[in-house]
Amino acid sequence: MPRTVLVIEDDHAIRRGLLDALRADQYAVFDAADGEAGLKAALQVECDLILLDLALPKVPGLQILQEVRRVRPSLPVIILTAMGSEKDRVAGLKLGADDYVVKPFSVGELLARVEAVMRRSAERPKDVQEVACPAGVIDLERCEVRYGDGGRSELSERERELIRYLASNPGRAISRDEILARVWRLDPRGLSTRTIDMHVARLRDKLRYDAEAPVFLLTVRGKGYMLGGTK
Repeated sequence: MPRTVLVIEDDHAIRRGLLDALRADQYAVFDAADGEAGLKAALQVECDLILLDLALPKVPGLQILQEVRRVRPSLPVIILTAMGSEKDRVAGLKLGADDYVVKPFSVGELLARVEAVMRRSAERPKDVQEVACPAGVIDLERCEVRYGDGGRSELSERERELIRYLASNPGRAISRDEILARVWRLDPRGLSTRTIDMHVARLRDKLRYDAEAPVFLLTVRGKGYMLGGTK
């Protein structure tokens, strides 16, 4: 499966050049032409890296970067910045950008930086089909829990995708905002809902969660949820 890059750039000629160069180098691409569309795509599109212009209409690039780091902390971001805007480059790096490219840039330099950042970033999570749990096995393909005693319990589509996302990010607590963006496909900004907690509660019932000795679908105070080990 090709790696995917999201390009957020308002200059049509630059954006088209970036898309053509990335496609020629065997990347799949998405693009957005302003900050508003870029922020929505950055929170919801499945991609391996973002190329982010800082001088965007509607929503500035630094604000998009800040939201991405809050909701998708491990997603690589390379900022695109104009010559001489050192202050913006420094601000972007402080907010967690992985690298920057100064305009005007060559196609070769850009592709080299994209490849270097992807090599440094965490391995893309593999598609998870089965997850071992204390009660038995979660079969994500069949959308069910198979218990050690031979019983079974059906999972909803949302429950399955929640487990899949947590299992694809081992050892990391996933915030509610990230879950809303990546599993529910909702923009978490200003959204107040307990739907995630309710889904987790139902999942725990199906997984025969032991509140006295929790070891699997864990709550990490102040951070969110993560999968632990099995007994």
